[in-house]
Amino acid sequence: MDGPDLSDRTVLVTGSAKGVGRELLLATADCGAKTAVHYHTSADAAREVADEATARGASEAMTIQGDVTDPESVDGLFAAIESELGAVDVLVNNVGDFAPDHWADLEFETWNRVLETNLNGTYLCSKRALPAMREAEYGRIVNVGYASSEKGLVSPTNFPYFVAKAGVLMFTRMLANDTQDDEITVNAISPYVVENSDEFPEELPRGRPASFEDLIQPLYFFLDPESGYVSGENLEVDGGWLPESV
Repeated sequence: MDGPDLSDRTVLVTGSAKGVGRELLLATADCGAKTAVHYHTSADAAREVADEATARGASEAMTIQGDVTDPESVDGLFAAIESELGAVDVLVNNVGDFAPDHWADLEFETWNRVLETNLNGTYLCSKRALPAMREAEYGRIVNVGYASSEKGLVSPTNFPYFVAKAGVLMFTRMLANDTQDDEITVNAISPYVVENSDEFPEELPRGRPASFEDLIQPLYFFLDPESGYVSGENLEVDGGWLPESV
């Protein structure tokens, strides 16, 4: 699919060594972006993604290690990108662990990890990216949410994930308001079940999970120069899923 021209833009997709992050990063490489492949522990996978990004048209590609839940690590990874590729113009906050177990069975460490990777990581990376975006009077931030989080979706299983994603969407709206005079847009893409998901429900909307291409299309829309008035929005990629149906 055709995407916007990103040949003069530096793109950081957090957690882009694997899964959805990998596909979103490569989609920006297809548009000629300078790409930063972020990883925490998957160095070899990140290197492969950087090589593929170059082969697919990225004007430059690098790998960068960092823990998005640690302020000093976040500062270091941004500093490294700025030194090699320039300031981050496009930030996709994709990192986010989940814990599909009953809330009472979760270790406190797991509870915290889910909240920190999803919500704190989005906050820390956005906060670090914003000064350069404000100075340049240009920026695109896209956060990855979860379908129906805005409706207060809740379950005894995977509970901290739902809480964190609801926070991500609140943060998205707040940051869109706070950047409305800076030529920066902040939006969210919220899938339900994606083709690489670990678990699949018995019934899926339209008989299938979302494909990576289903997520790339809204990403391209939010990154398009003509979408500069669209901010604070959450686009659910769920095939028409209605969890509150009876």
